[in-house]
Amino acid sequence: MKNFGFTRVAAITPRVKVADVEYNVSEICRLVLEAEEKKASIVVFPELSVTGYTCGDLFGNNLLVEGAEDGISRIRKFSRGKEAAIVVGAPVRCHHKLYNSAVVIRNGEIRGIVPKLYPPSYNEFYESRWFASGADFLSPTMQGGDIIGYAGQNSVNMSPNMLFRIGEATFAIEICEDLWTPIPPSSFHSVAGADIIVNLSASNEVLMKHVYRKNLVCEQSAHTLSGYIYCSAGYGESTQDLVYSGPSLVYENGTLLAELPRFSRESGTIYADVDVEKLSVLRRKQSSFCYFTPDGTGAAAYARLYTRVDLGGGPSTDFSAEFFRHVEAHPFAPENDTLEIDSRCREITSIQVTGLMTRLEHISARTAVIGISGGLDSTLALLVTVMAFDRLGWSRDRIIGVTMPGLGTSGRTKGNAVELMKILGITMREVPVIKAVEQHFSDIGHDPSVKDTTYENAQARERTQILMDIANQTGGMVVGTGDLSELALGWCTYNGDHMSMYGVNASVPKTLVRSLCKWAATNVFAEAGKVLLDIVDTPISPELTPADEEGNIAQLTEDLVGPYELHDFFLYHFFRFGSSPEKILFLAEKAFGGSYEKETLEKWLKKFVWRFFGSQFKRSCLPDGPKVGSVSLSPRGDWRMPSDAHADLFIASLGRERKG
Repeated sequence: MKNFGFTRVAAITPRVKVADVEYNVSEICRLVLEAEEKKASIVVFPELSVTGYTCGDLFGNNLLVEGAEDGISRIRKFSRGKEAAIVVGAPVRCHHKLYNSAVVIRNGEIRGIVPKLYPPSYNEFYESRWFASGADFLSPTMQGGDIIGYAGQNSVNMSPNMLFRIGEATFAIEICEDLWTPIPPSSFHSVAGADIIVNLSASNEVLMKHVYRKNLVCEQSAHTLSGYIYCSAGYGESTQDLVYSGPSLVYENGTLLAELPRFSRESGTIYADVDVEKLSVLRRKQSSFCYFTPDGTGAAAYARLYTRVDLGGGPSTDFSAEFFRHVEAHPFAPENDTLEIDSRCREITSIQVTGLMTRLEHISARTAVIGISGGLDSTLALLVTVMAFDRLGWSRDRIIGVTMPGLGTSGRTKGNAVELMKILGITMREVPVIKAVEQHFSDIGHDPSVKDTTYENAQARERTQILMDIANQTGGMVVGTGDLSELALGWCTYNGDHMSMYGVNASVPKTLVRSLCKWAATNVFAEAGKVLLDIVDTPISPELTPADEEGNIAQLTEDLVGPYELHDFFLYHFFRFGSSPEKILFLAEKAFGGSYEKETLEKWLKKFVWRFFGSQFKRSCLPDGPKVGSVSLSPRGDWRMPSDAHADLFIASLGRERKG
């Protein structure tokens, strides 16, 4: 059973009774059993969950502290035969001091105790009245922590600097206030090797605090490129002065995976499958993911200050049966949040427009020349160019839109192209290519009845020649229309539509091109809304083979290379996270399970890999164009790949027998 680099975690907020260790431990054990059934590897409870956080001066009473130790002993014995690593909060005595601590238990043994570094004593908090700082264990004489006897176990390591490995994941711990400090301990834990940060918390509610708290956890998970389990106290804590709502969260690299509804009377659990493999890839890619101390030593030297604890393999989790994370089918194009769509589309087009404006001014261009086909890509390029000219204060008649009817041009696309140019008020030119292409066929001895690659590419190259020459003729530049998806698949004619003087769509995938055109129809170019929406609804085609008898498009791109929504999904996970084709297929099943059969997904994924590797030579000589998102195939920027790399290893991985 393959786990694809995922680790299942659980954040559990139990209903507590303040100072009632017997009740709290019973509830913890009951909830651990539920998490065991779900095959969670790491099970986290809130700060001081064994006693309750709000015991106040009762923490100064030996009976409560000893009762907590007995409670931990009970959990330790209960954990025998269990596979999960259990992390609970308890007050722990050491050297005549009391520490607010996280206790890590697995399979009948306490594997480590992590004390809180920053007990708060401001506003409503007064922890230093009862608890010492875990910084005591970072002194020169105790840098590796201390060994104590605790909860019936003779030897337990106690230190803030501990890394616990279970299965493929390594986690470290900080406690509540630790996160709210200028440089949280998790910043150091992550560069020392922790993939997942565990935070046992007791964060009370005040107006707007939850928004700040979520932002804090979100940003820290992003800064540390980690999974972050934030587990906070809830119902049953004393409401003498404060209210605790159980605001537990799981984030991964700035993305929310799970959130527990607040203000519940009952115990609550959230599960999430953290992609540790993805986090590892991101850390390898980000060369600045390191830590340098003032004396010049690096992350490797710093990591030696940590005690590493191997907890063994985690539970054998079948992620194919139940998966606790959402897999976005269209990662490039948000679909449901209207405000998010508007915000993203405005930012993307602003990047495109600014890039084009800068280039036009730099070369003192008198015109911008664009081939207008009535399809999505040329439409977006035209809209961006119009916005650029408007911002520059240049007349739109300096934009030259050229229609070049060919052997496969349909009435619908040509009509939409002409109508759009009229509405936008640009200069229109029509240069048919049929006679020139037929002459070319005659010149090279090609039979026009053979509708092969030569038949199609001759038209694309003829059109590019026309655009380039008109640009020379008018003192302008050719604005490229090709998009990121076509570049990934090599679905462009080398030295044809593959070439321009500035490619404004070069890092915009097809699914996003459609979203941008649809957005522009209602938010920017309402006067052209009707024709823009018809272009959005037009089947995608290069129109290089004749239309049918009714004049409709006969050559449908997605019938030939596969659905663009799949290819964009494949590209995103292959490029962004270095996922293997086998893992991409697994994720695609989760994202598209109701829309495509597994065999169909595998068929198009193999096609994607084959075309991606075989088309690198086209990407190695791309014209300039602005990067707009996290995925870009520019040979000068994000993607440097040899044109003769082999795809065999990647395609063969899909042929292996998959278990589970």
